This record gives sequence, structure tokens and C-alpha cells, in this order.
Amino acid sequence: AVQLVETGGGLVQPGGSLRLSCAASGITITNIYMYWLRQAPGKRLEWVSFIKNDDLGTEYADSVKGRFTISRDNTKNTLYLQMNSLKTEDTAMYYCATDILGSHRGQGTQVTVSS
Repeated sequence: AVQLVETGGGLVQPGGSLRLSCAASGITITNIYMYWLRQAPGKRLEWVSFIKNDDLGTEYADSVKGRFTISRDNTKNTLYLQMNSLKTEDTAMYYCATDILGSHRGQGTQVTVSS
């Protein structure tokens, strides 16, 4: 079975940085698109970023472009999201997923940006 486990969330002040990790098992992530999604309280699940199979490219939501970087380590079968210049509006539960709708995602890791 596919298992995705996110870690790295926490409480950070505005302007700070965090690096999220997503350890995958039961699937080889280099062969597929991988997504980072987030859901803020009272809001819909939204996509943040994705990386194409075989590292053919990346895409970012306008709200995070220039601040977040998605990457993966194929030797560790792990997906990352480097988040810089964090804003209060980045506060959300963050998930990695194998599809943009989040049908197959991990349990999430909470990111709270607050002073």
C-alpha cells in the first residue's frame, strides 16, 4: 500500500522558513507527479506546488511563487517543500499527495505562521 508521511511543520514567525518532508513508501515518486496541497481552517484544499515525473519541471501557485521550492531526493524516495518568507496566510495543514485532488495524501503536517 502507498504510504505518505509528512513532517517538518511547526510554529514560525512571519518572514521565517520551514522545510517540509514527505517520506513515501509503496510507490516510486520519481515516476509520477507529486503534489503539495494545503488546507487552511474554513477553506478548501488547494494545491501549492507540484513536480513532474522524472524531474521534468515544477509549478507553483501564484500565492507561493518565488517563496516556495519543491524538490525530491530519489535515493530517499522523499519529497520536500522549502518554504521561505512565510506569511500569516500560509498557515494551514500541508499534505503531500499523488494527485491534485488529494485523494491519496498523507496525514499532513501543521504550519502556523504567527508573531
